[in-house]
Amino acid sequence: MNSLALPKIELHCHLDGSLRAETIIDIANKEGIQLPSYDKNELKKELITPLDCESLDEYLQKFHLPNSVMQSEDSLRRITFELFEDAAKENVKYLEVRFAPLLHIIKGLDVEQVIQSVINGMREAESRYEIKGNIILSCMRTMSVERAFEVVEKGKKFLGQGLVAIDLCAAEEEGFSEKFVEPIARAREYGYRVTIHAGETGIGKNVLEAVKLLGAERIGHGVFIKDCPEAYEIVKERKVVLEMCPTSNVQTKAVHEYKEHPIFQFHRDGIKVTLNTDNRTVSNTTMEKEINIVNQFFNLNEEDYRQIYVTSVEASFANEDIKKWCLAQYK
Repeated sequence: MNSLALPKIELHCHLDGSLRAETIIDIANKEGIQLPSYDKNELKKELITPLDCESLDEYLQKFHLPNSVMQSEDSLRRITFELFEDAAKENVKYLEVRFAPLLHIIKGLDVEQVIQSVINGMREAESRYEIKGNIILSCMRTMSVERAFEVVEKGKKFLGQGLVAIDLCAAEEEGFSEKFVEPIARAREYGYRVTIHAGETGIGKNVLEAVKLLGAERIGHGVFIKDCPEAYEIVKERKVVLEMCPTSNVQTKAVHEYKEHPIFQFHRDGIKVTLNTDNRTVSNTTMEKEINIVNQFFNLNEEDYRQIYVTSVEASFANEDIKKWCLAQYK
């Protein structure tokens, strides 16, 4: 199975975890931003999480540095363009990129400018490469409910213009869904689709609540439904799609090594799984690498991969024309 030649769909990729080291250095020089090193290889050590990382919280510390260079319209546009460019070069046909706009207003941009800049970068890449995309707005669970409402309200006018969904991310505490019922319900009323990070850090019940309380159609990670029969059942029964990210899950210690990852077991049992990078830079990965890993540890055959590809297209928040185009790419 030639993993580079295969068409790919990615539904779970964070913008601020997927920057080129050279771009960070270039923007820092232009905007007078202090970096721990201006040598590309040294800087990568600050950006990449090792496989022996101890927790999600430790993993999340790698995002402070990239965010420092994501505070201007031009930087956001460029970084988004480059992410789509990198994805297109490994034959990703459709990419959903998520980011938390409130992390990018530190130097005076407003939320609308942040969103528009990201959409502009995506559109530029779509015009130059054979790739299509949409964006997802992430609300930080560490922030207040009011801030989540702010993201939902300010993003509303971009729905159908490149924006498709809402997400909750950051550190995962038990029972977080209850706190965000109202802003996510408002988002659904406006027409946002819903994907929620849950079950990444040992709390399978969070997946159950994300589906029941928030109406999650997709779950970011969802590894720990393996330890919560009720969550497992609802995911399977309602065909909730899991956005799985094997390398990231080893780094955050959702699993301790690749061979323990439940992705293939879930797939075999009829749970809808998709394969994703999570963060290309922080996890030092690509879609090609993730396919090779699953192939290496679970003997993924071409038919299994085709099923995951089709599931990913159908689970995407793209319109029907884009879905048809994506399905036609799998010859």
